[in-house]
Amino acid sequence: MKFKDFIKDKLPTIFLLLFGLITIEIFLMIYSFGTWIKFYIPIVIFVLYFIGILIEYFIKRSYYFKFEDTLKELEDKYLITEIIKRPNFLEGKISYDNLVQINKSMLENVNKYKYLQEDYKEYIELWIHEIKLPIATSKMIIENNKSPIMNNIDEELDKVENYVEQALFYARSNTVEKDYYIKKIILKDIVNESIKKNKNALIAERVSIDLHDLDISVNTDSKWIIFILNQIIQNSVKYRKNDDSLKIEMYSKKQKENITLYIKDNGIGMKNNELERVFEKGFTGTNGRTSNKKSTGIGLYLCKKLCDKLGIAINVNSEEGVGTVVSLIFPKGSFIEMN
Repeated sequence: MKFKDFIKDKLPTIFLLLFGLITIEIFLMIYSFGTWIKFYIPIVIFVLYFIGILIEYFIKRSYYFKFEDTLKELEDKYLITEIIKRPNFLEGKISYDNLVQINKSMLENVNKYKYLQEDYKEYIELWIHEIKLPIATSKMIIENNKSPIMNNIDEELDKVENYVEQALFYARSNTVEKDYYIKKIILKDIVNESIKKNKNALIAERVSIDLHDLDISVNTDSKWIIFILNQIIQNSVKYRKNDDSLKIEMYSKKQKENITLYIKDNGIGMKNNELERVFEKGFTGTNGRTSNKKSTGIGLYLCKKLCDKLGIAINVNSEEGVGTVVSLIFPKGSFIEMN
Protein backbone atom coordinates (compact mmCIF):
# COMPACT_ATOMS: atom_id res chain seq x y z
CA MET A 1 0.00 0.00 0.00
CA LYS A 2 1.77 3.12 -1.30
CA PHE A 3 1.21 6.54 0.26
CA LYS A 4 0.68 8.26 -3.08
CA ASP A 5 -2.08 5.76 -3.93
CA PHE A 6 -3.65 6.37 -0.53
CA ILE A 7 -3.53 10.16 -1.08
CA LYS A 8 -5.09 9.76 -4.55
CA ASP A 9 -7.97 7.91 -2.90
CA LYS A 10 -8.36 10.86 -0.48
CA LEU A 11 -8.29 13.58 -3.15
CA PRO A 12 -12.09 14.24 -3.10
CA THR A 13 -12.05 14.90 0.68
CA ILE A 14 -8.86 17.00 0.39
CA PHE A 15 -10.52 19.18 -2.25
CA LEU A 16 -13.60 19.54 -0.03
CA LEU A 17 -11.34 20.49 2.89
CA LEU A 18 -9.55 23.14 0.79
CA PHE A 19 -12.91 24.51 -0.36
CA GLY A 20 -14.01 24.69 3.29
CA LEU A 21 -10.79 26.43 4.33
CA ILE A 22 -11.15 29.00 1.57
CA THR A 23 -14.75 29.63 2.66
CA ILE A 24 -13.65 30.10 6.29
CA GLU A 25 -10.89 32.46 5.20
CA ILE A 26 -13.37 34.57 3.24
CA PHE A 27 -15.63 34.91 6.30
CA LEU A 28 -12.64 35.80 8.49
CA MET A 29 -11.64 38.53 6.06
CA ILE A 30 -15.14 40.09 6.28
CA TYR A 31 -14.78 40.57 9.99
CA SER A 32 -11.95 42.44 11.60
CA PHE A 33 -10.04 39.49 13.08
CA GLY A 34 -6.32 39.63 13.60
CA THR A 35 -4.01 38.39 10.85
CA TRP A 36 -2.63 35.62 13.04
CA ILE A 37 -6.15 34.24 13.62
CA LYS A 38 -6.84 34.26 9.88
CA PHE A 39 -3.77 32.03 9.35
CA TYR A 40 -3.96 30.02 12.56
CA ILE A 41 -7.46 28.56 12.14
CA PRO A 42 -7.01 27.15 8.56
CA ILE A 43 -3.51 25.86 9.35
CA VAL A 44 -4.66 24.04 12.50
CA ILE A 45 -7.60 22.50 10.66
CA PHE A 46 -5.36 21.36 7.77
CA VAL A 47 -2.61 20.01 10.07
CA LEU A 48 -5.10 18.07 12.19
CA TYR A 49 -6.71 16.63 9.06
CA PHE A 50 -3.29 15.65 7.67
CA ILE A 51 -2.33 13.99 10.99
CA GLY A 52 -5.60 12.07 10.87
CA ILE A 53 -4.78 10.90 7.33
CA LEU A 54 -1.29 9.76 8.42
CA ILE A 55 -2.70 7.78 11.37
CA GLU A 56 -5.29 6.15 9.11
CA TYR A 57 -2.61 5.37 6.51
CA PHE A 58 -0.23 3.67 8.93
CA ILE A 59 -3.03 1.62 10.54
CA LYS A 60 -4.27 0.37 7.17
CA ARG A 61 -0.74 -0.06 5.79
CA SER A 62 0.27 -2.22 8.74
CA TYR A 63 -2.83 -4.40 8.37
CA TYR A 64 -2.68 -4.86 4.58
CA PHE A 65 1.07 -5.53 4.57
CA LYS A 66 0.56 -8.23 7.17
CA PHE A 67 -2.37 -9.57 5.14
CA GLU A 68 -0.30 -9.79 1.94
CA ASP A 69 2.72 -11.37 3.67
CA THR A 70 0.53 -14.00 5.33
CA LEU A 71 -1.23 -14.73 2.04
CA LYS A 72 2.09 -15.25 0.24
CA GLU A 73 3.26 -17.74 2.87
CA LEU A 74 0.01 -19.71 2.81
CA GLU A 75 -0.15 -22.73 0.55
CA ASP A 76 -3.94 -22.92 0.87
CA LYS A 77 -4.96 -19.30 0.29
CA TYR A 78 -8.56 -19.86 1.39
CA LEU A 79 -7.37 -20.29 5.00
CA ILE A 80 -6.40 -16.61 5.25
CA THR A 81 -9.51 -15.74 7.30
CA GLU A 82 -8.53 -18.40 9.86
CA ILE A 83 -5.14 -16.79 10.44
CA ILE A 84 -5.45 -13.04 9.95
CA LYS A 85 -7.18 -11.01 12.67
CA ARG A 86 -10.27 -8.90 12.06
CA PRO A 87 -9.13 -5.27 11.50
CA ASN A 88 -10.22 -2.37 13.73
CA PHE A 89 -11.21 0.08 10.96
CA LEU A 90 -14.67 0.09 9.40
CA GLU A 91 -13.99 -0.70 5.74
CA GLY A 92 -11.57 -3.46 6.79
CA LYS A 93 -14.23 -4.99 9.05
CA ILE A 94 -16.76 -4.94 6.21
CA SER A 95 -14.28 -6.52 3.79
CA TYR A 96 -13.19 -9.12 6.35
CA ASP A 97 -16.77 -10.11 7.22
CA ASN A 98 -17.69 -10.42 3.55
CA LEU A 99 -14.55 -12.47 2.90
CA VAL A 100 -15.50 -14.83 5.72
CA GLN A 101 -18.97 -15.30 4.20
CA ILE A 102 -17.52 -15.87 0.72
CA ASN A 103 -15.01 -18.35 2.11
CA LYS A 104 -17.74 -20.20 3.98
CA SER A 105 -19.88 -20.42 0.84
CA MET A 106 -16.87 -21.66 -1.16
CA LEU A 107 -16.12 -24.40 1.38
CA GLU A 108 -19.75 -25.50 1.38
CA ASN A 109 -19.67 -25.82 -2.41
CA VAL A 110 -16.33 -27.65 -2.32
CA ASN A 111 -17.69 -30.10 0.26
CA LYS A 112 -20.80 -30.63 -1.86
CA TYR A 113 -18.77 -31.52 -4.95
CA LYS A 114 -16.35 -33.54 -2.84
CA TYR A 115 -19.29 -35.59 -1.58
CA LEU A 116 -20.56 -36.09 -5.14
CA GLN A 117 -17.08 -37.15 -6.24
CA GLU A 118 -16.78 -39.61 -3.35
CA ASP A 119 -20.23 -40.98 -4.15
CA TYR A 120 -19.29 -41.44 -7.81
CA LYS A 121 -15.96 -43.05 -6.82
CA GLU A 122 -17.78 -45.52 -4.55
CA TYR A 123 -20.17 -46.37 -7.40
CA ILE A 124 -17.27 -46.94 -9.83
CA GLU A 125 -15.48 -49.20 -7.35
CA LEU A 126 -18.69 -51.15 -6.68
CA TRP A 127 -19.38 -51.49 -10.41
CA ILE A 128 -15.82 -52.69 -11.04
CA HIS A 129 -16.07 -55.33 -8.33
CA GLU A 130 -19.43 -56.45 -9.75
CA ILE A 131 -18.15 -56.66 -13.33
CA LYS A 132 -15.22 -58.82 -12.24
CA LEU A 133 -17.62 -61.68 -11.42
CA PRO A 134 -19.01 -62.19 -14.96
CA ILE A 135 -15.48 -61.79 -16.35
CA ALA A 136 -14.17 -64.50 -14.03
CA THR A 137 -17.18 -66.72 -14.87
CA SER A 138 -16.58 -66.23 -18.60
CA LYS A 139 -12.95 -67.22 -18.16
CA MET A 140 -13.99 -70.41 -16.37
CA ILE A 141 -16.36 -71.27 -19.22
CA ILE A 142 -13.56 -70.66 -21.73
CA GLU A 143 -11.18 -72.82 -19.67
CA ASN A 144 -13.64 -75.73 -19.85
CA ASN A 145 -14.35 -75.26 -23.55
CA LYS A 146 -11.00 -74.86 -25.22
CA SER A 147 -11.02 -73.94 -28.91
CA PRO A 148 -9.36 -71.37 -31.18
CA ILE A 149 -12.44 -69.16 -31.01
CA MET A 150 -12.56 -69.41 -27.23
CA ASN A 151 -8.87 -68.50 -27.06
CA ASN A 152 -9.58 -65.35 -29.06
CA ILE A 153 -12.45 -64.49 -26.73
CA ASP A 154 -10.16 -65.10 -23.75
CA GLU A 155 -7.63 -62.61 -25.17
CA GLU A 156 -10.34 -59.98 -25.56
CA LEU A 157 -11.55 -60.66 -22.01
CA ASP A 158 -7.99 -60.05 -20.80
CA LYS A 159 -8.12 -56.63 -22.45
CA VAL A 160 -11.47 -55.91 -20.80
CA GLU A 161 -10.06 -57.00 -17.45
CA ASN A 162 -7.02 -54.75 -17.91
CA TYR A 163 -9.21 -51.73 -18.68
CA VAL A 164 -11.44 -52.51 -15.70
CA GLU A 165 -8.37 -52.72 -13.46
CA GLN A 166 -7.08 -49.44 -14.89
CA ALA A 167 -10.42 -47.79 -14.09
CA LEU A 168 -10.24 -49.08 -10.50
CA PHE A 169 -6.72 -47.79 -9.93
CA TYR A 170 -7.62 -44.48 -11.57
CA ALA A 171 -10.55 -44.10 -9.16
CA ARG A 172 -8.25 -44.80 -6.21
CA SER A 173 -5.24 -42.85 -7.43
CA ASN A 174 -6.07 -39.77 -5.32
CA THR A 175 -6.29 -41.81 -2.12
CA VAL A 176 -3.33 -44.17 -2.52
CA GLU A 177 -2.19 -43.48 1.05
CA LYS A 178 -5.40 -45.12 2.33
CA ASP A 179 -4.97 -48.25 0.25
CA TYR A 180 -1.35 -49.32 0.30
CA TYR A 181 0.66 -51.62 2.53
CA ILE A 182 4.41 -51.14 2.55
CA LYS A 183 6.48 -54.23 3.17
CA LYS A 184 9.69 -55.88 2.07
CA ILE A 185 9.26 -57.68 -1.27
CA ILE A 186 11.56 -59.38 -3.78
CA LEU A 187 11.58 -57.77 -7.21
CA LYS A 188 11.61 -61.19 -8.85
CA ASP A 189 8.28 -62.07 -7.22
CA ILE A 190 6.40 -58.99 -8.42
CA VAL A 191 7.96 -59.21 -11.90
CA ASN A 192 6.88 -62.86 -12.22
CA GLU A 193 3.40 -61.96 -11.00
CA SER A 194 3.04 -59.23 -13.62
CA ILE A 195 4.27 -61.56 -16.38
CA LYS A 196 1.82 -64.22 -15.23
CA LYS A 197 -0.98 -61.67 -15.33
CA ASN A 198 -0.12 -60.82 -18.94
CA LYS A 199 0.75 -64.35 -20.09
CA ASN A 200 -2.03 -64.65 -22.68
CA ALA A 201 -0.96 -61.49 -24.51
CA LEU A 202 2.73 -62.38 -24.22
CA ILE A 203 2.16 -65.89 -25.58
CA ALA A 204 -0.15 -64.70 -28.35
CA GLU A 205 2.45 -62.17 -29.54
CA ARG A 206 5.30 -64.68 -29.04
CA VAL A 207 7.17 -62.24 -26.79
CA SER A 208 10.61 -63.25 -25.59
CA ILE A 209 11.17 -62.53 -21.89
CA ASP A 210 14.63 -62.10 -20.38
CA LEU A 211 14.78 -61.79 -16.58
CA HIS A 212 17.99 -61.43 -14.60
CA ASP A 213 19.44 -59.76 -11.49
CA LEU A 214 16.07 -59.54 -9.78
CA ASP A 215 16.88 -61.18 -6.44
CA ILE A 216 16.84 -57.82 -4.69
CA SER A 217 14.38 -56.70 -2.04
CA VAL A 218 12.68 -53.30 -1.88
CA ASN A 219 10.18 -51.71 0.50
CA THR A 220 6.96 -50.95 -1.37
CA ASP A 221 3.38 -52.03 -2.01
CA SER A 222 3.31 -55.09 -4.28
CA LYS A 223 -0.26 -54.54 -5.56
CA TRP A 224 0.44 -51.04 -6.85
CA ILE A 225 3.82 -51.98 -8.32
CA ILE A 226 2.33 -54.97 -10.15
CA PHE A 227 -0.27 -52.66 -11.66
CA ILE A 228 2.47 -50.24 -12.77
CA LEU A 229 4.45 -53.11 -14.33
CA ASN A 230 1.30 -54.31 -16.08
CA GLN A 231 0.83 -50.92 -17.74
CA ILE A 232 4.47 -50.88 -18.89
CA ILE A 233 4.33 -54.45 -20.24
CA GLN A 234 1.04 -53.77 -22.03
CA ASN A 235 2.58 -50.70 -23.66
CA SER A 236 5.54 -52.79 -24.83
CA VAL A 237 3.19 -55.35 -26.39
CA LYS A 238 0.96 -52.66 -27.89
CA TYR A 239 3.83 -50.72 -29.49
CA ARG A 240 5.87 -53.63 -30.83
CA LYS A 241 7.39 -53.71 -34.30
CA ASN A 242 5.27 -55.57 -36.84
CA ASP A 243 8.21 -57.21 -38.63
CA ASP A 244 10.32 -58.24 -35.61
CA SER A 245 9.73 -60.43 -32.59
CA LEU A 246 9.29 -58.47 -29.40
CA LYS A 247 11.81 -58.93 -26.61
CA ILE A 248 11.26 -57.59 -23.10
CA GLU A 249 14.20 -57.54 -20.72
CA MET A 250 13.72 -56.87 -17.02
CA TYR A 251 16.59 -56.49 -14.60
CA SER A 252 17.68 -54.43 -11.62
CA LYS A 253 20.77 -52.60 -10.41
CA LYS A 254 21.69 -51.70 -6.87
CA GLN A 255 23.24 -48.29 -6.34
CA LYS A 256 24.42 -46.61 -3.15
CA GLU A 257 21.23 -44.66 -2.54
CA ASN A 258 18.64 -46.61 -4.52
CA ILE A 259 17.64 -49.73 -6.41
CA THR A 260 16.53 -49.38 -10.03
CA LEU A 261 14.27 -51.80 -11.89
CA TYR A 262 14.59 -51.59 -15.68
CA ILE A 263 11.97 -52.71 -18.21
CA LYS A 264 13.51 -52.68 -21.66
CA ASP A 265 11.94 -53.57 -25.01
CA ASN A 266 12.90 -53.48 -28.68
CA GLY A 267 9.62 -51.94 -29.84
CA ILE A 268 8.97 -49.00 -32.14
CA GLY A 269 10.19 -46.49 -29.56
CA MET A 270 9.27 -42.81 -29.31
CA LYS A 271 10.46 -39.54 -30.75
CA ASN A 272 12.92 -37.70 -28.56
CA ASN A 273 10.82 -34.51 -28.44
CA GLU A 274 7.85 -36.46 -27.05
CA LEU A 275 9.62 -38.01 -24.05
CA GLU A 276 9.03 -35.07 -21.71
CA ARG A 277 5.26 -35.40 -22.26
CA VAL A 278 4.79 -39.15 -21.85
CA PHE A 279 3.38 -38.76 -18.32
CA GLU A 280 0.80 -36.14 -19.29
CA LYS A 281 -2.81 -37.20 -18.94
CA GLY A 282 -4.27 -38.10 -22.35
CA PHE A 283 -0.98 -37.70 -24.24
CA THR A 284 -0.72 -40.44 -26.89
CA GLY A 285 2.12 -39.13 -29.04
CA THR A 286 2.74 -39.94 -32.68
CA ASN A 287 2.49 -43.70 -32.07
CA GLY A 288 -0.91 -43.41 -30.45
CA ARG A 289 -2.27 -41.25 -33.27
CA THR A 290 -0.85 -43.08 -36.27
CA SER A 291 -1.16 -46.72 -35.14
CA ASN A 292 -4.31 -48.78 -34.75
CA LYS A 293 -3.75 -49.24 -31.01
CA LYS A 294 -6.44 -46.79 -29.82
CA SER A 295 -4.24 -45.40 -27.06
CA THR A 296 -5.93 -43.53 -24.21
CA GLY A 297 -2.85 -41.82 -22.79
CA ILE A 298 -3.88 -42.90 -19.27
CA GLY A 299 -1.46 -45.78 -18.56
CA LEU A 300 1.81 -43.88 -18.05
CA TYR A 301 -0.05 -40.96 -16.48
CA LEU A 302 -1.36 -43.34 -13.81
CA CYS A 303 2.07 -44.93 -13.39
CA LYS A 304 3.63 -41.53 -12.71
CA LYS A 305 0.86 -40.54 -10.32
CA LEU A 306 1.10 -43.77 -8.31
CA CYS A 307 4.91 -43.68 -8.26
CA ASP A 308 4.82 -40.14 -6.85
CA LYS A 309 2.47 -41.31 -4.10
CA LEU A 310 4.73 -44.26 -3.27
CA GLY A 311 7.93 -42.20 -3.31
CA ILE A 312 9.28 -43.97 -6.40
CA ALA A 313 10.88 -42.18 -9.36
CA ILE A 314 9.91 -43.29 -12.86
CA ASN A 315 11.87 -42.38 -16.00
CA VAL A 316 11.38 -43.20 -19.67
CA ASN A 317 14.18 -43.28 -22.23
CA SER A 318 13.42 -44.18 -25.80
CA GLU A 319 14.83 -44.08 -29.32
CA GLU A 320 12.56 -44.22 -32.32
CA GLY A 321 12.92 -47.50 -34.16
CA VAL A 322 15.17 -48.99 -31.44
CA GLY A 323 13.06 -49.42 -28.31
CA THR A 324 12.15 -48.06 -24.91
CA VAL A 325 13.56 -48.38 -21.39
CA VAL A 326 11.39 -47.60 -18.38
CA SER A 327 13.15 -47.39 -15.03
CA LEU A 328 11.57 -47.52 -11.57
CA ILE A 329 13.88 -46.12 -8.89
CA PHE A 330 13.24 -47.33 -5.33
CA PRO A 331 15.08 -45.22 -2.72
CA LYS A 332 16.72 -47.21 0.06
CA GLY A 333 15.29 -46.72 3.51
CA SER A 334 12.38 -44.53 2.37
CA PHE A 335 9.82 -46.55 4.22
CA ILE A 336 9.77 -48.55 7.42
CA GLU A 337 9.27 -52.21 6.82
CA MET A 338 5.91 -53.40 8.11
CA ASN A 339 5.38 -57.05 8.97
